[in-house]
Amino acid sequence: MVGALGAALCSMSGVVTAGTEKFADVEDDMQRMLAEAERIRLRLIELVDEDAAAFFPLSKAYGIPKEDPTRAETLEKCTKDALAGPLEMVREVCKTIDLLEEMAAKCSRLIVSDSGCGATLCRAALEAAAMNVFINTKTLTDRAFADEVEGEVDGLMNEYMPKAEAVAASVMEYIRG
Repeated sequence: MVGALGAALCSMSGVVTAGTEKFADVEDDMQRMLAEAERIRLRLIELVDEDAAAFFPLSKAYGIPKEDPTRAETLEKCTKDALAGPLEMVREVCKTIDLLEEMAAKCSRLIVSDSGCGATLCRAALEAAAMNVFINTKTLTDRAFADEVEGEVDGLMNEYMPKAEAVAASVMEYIRG
């Protein structure tokens, strides 16, 4: 939900900027960013429900008696299913950070704080979604799969956490002078 709010704040910056004569030279960019921010916002909201739905079978799988021969396989499958939502959240939030970076550079200075706020929220959403990936990969016995997923998330965090911080810092620098 925090990532969806970050995408909504990106949209707010775009809505205020779009359609104004002063920003006619970036109108196509505004329309593209508005459409993408809305797509991401809706997808992130869907992912909240998907994440909750995928967690329920995992919580049930932990109740399988340890002597049950299907327990390990069931836990592994349910754990992989449970990390799919947070992994997609990571990817979508990173796309939002890219949009916020572009929006902050092109939107009206009257509303640029929304882009900075969105970047701050998306940084938090990225870290939170990553935690939910890592709590699941930690218990996987398929270490090749876990290592692949962890490598992807680590790479995205290494790239996008500083990017989100830089967007917020540049907005704050503009505001504070």
